[in-house]
Amino acid sequence: QVQFVESGGGLVQPGGSLTLSCTVSGVIFSVDSLAWHRQSPGHQRELVASISPGGRTDYTDSVKGRFTISRDNAKNTIYLQMISLKPEDTAVYYCNSGFYSGTYRPVYWSQGTQVTVSS
Repeated sequence: QVQFVESGGGLVQPGGSLTLSCTVSGVIFSVDSLAWHRQSPGHQRELVASISPGGRTDYTDSVKGRFTISRDNAKNTIYLQMISLKPEDTAVYYCNSGFYSGTYRPVYWSQGTQVTVSS
């Protein structure tokens, strides 16, 4: 079975930083595309950032210049470094694995971790 161990969520002040990590088992990690999604109440789940096996990255416009996605294949871990956080970044963040077929296609999902940006 596919398992995710996600950490790094919590409460942070506006303008602060936070780094999420997600370790994945049960997949061939090195050949999968990886991504982070988020969802807040009243909103559709949103693709935040993705990274291909070769390291190509893509970000939604609202986080460009503030968020960085990376992967460590030796540790089967994906990271999301977040800086200059805003209250509108508050959401449940999900890591996932999938593939690119013109665009990123998610297949397996984590349970999510809460990120709250508030004074």
